[in-house]
Amino acid sequence: MSRTMLITGATGSVSSALLKALEGADVDVRALVRDESRADGPREHDAEVFVGDLDDARSLPAAFAGVQDVWLLTPNGPRAPEHNMNAVWAARQAGVERIVRLSVVGAAHDAPNRSGRLHALSDRETERCGMRWTILRPHWFMQNLLNEAGDVSATGAFSLNLASARIGMIDVRDIAECAARVLLDDPDRHHGETYTLTGPRSLTFDEVAGQLSLALGRPVAYLPVSDDARRKTLLGVGVPTWIVDMLEEYAQAYATGWGDFTTDTVAGLLGHPPRDLADFVRDHAAAFTSADTN
Repeated sequence: MSRTMLITGATGSVSSALLKALEGADVDVRALVRDESRADGPREHDAEVFVGDLDDARSLPAAFAGVQDVWLLTPNGPRAPEHNMNAVWAARQAGVERIVRLSVVGAAHDAPNRSGRLHALSDRETERCGMRWTILRPHWFMQNLLNEAGDVSATGAFSLNLASARIGMIDVRDIAECAARVLLDDPDRHHGETYTLTGPRSLTFDEVAGQLSLALGRPVAYLPVSDDARRKTLLGVGVPTWIVDMLEEYAQAYATGWGDFTTDTVAGLLGHPPRDLADFVRDHAAAFTSADTN
């Protein structure tokens, strides 16, 4: 009998890629969305859409009813553990068999950033949920670079407060394919496992600029800036203060070498190496190219 999977955070980058990775699999896929107006994306991947919000426990039972497997992704924010709690409770009440949870790299009670500490609380709850569970802890997303595409396109440069940090960044598509592999395998195979997912090598942002230069056929520069300068930029475009504080904490940790590592976990799960930065840049080159240079 086909299993039913519920994908939370269904309109975000990782869950959208997961829905694509699950296309054609012998499973019934549901997608939880907060806003009905954004349901078209999940429906394009053959998912049955349920409207609900992890912030509102009363909105969840219908989506979880009859589900065997839950992909649990909570948005970053100070209430993330509450959102995880609501989902775990709804899963338990519905008789769900397995939770596969998206955490963050380095999640721990003593992580140097609030996101890592909050995710550690939710990881621990998931480990004690009474269901089968697997936790994925991915490194810095290559797709974060798309936030700098406008500047690269307009000025040939991008600015981050990451100094000379070296990071084992990963393509979101590899995270999604690992999640799909876990969800499609026998529930016992990955039970109790926590997987730290990285790309194939640790990179500086000067090396990122070099790869962009090669792919675009024109010079691209990385311009390190101070925490204060980055904060002013992010607040100026409407990023919430809590998120700006969180990103600053990550940047400070990465600048000390905290993110300078890789694992072979992706290759172990998928049977092939993760995508390199060159693959990401080639596939997304159009995003870094202004209309007048296409």
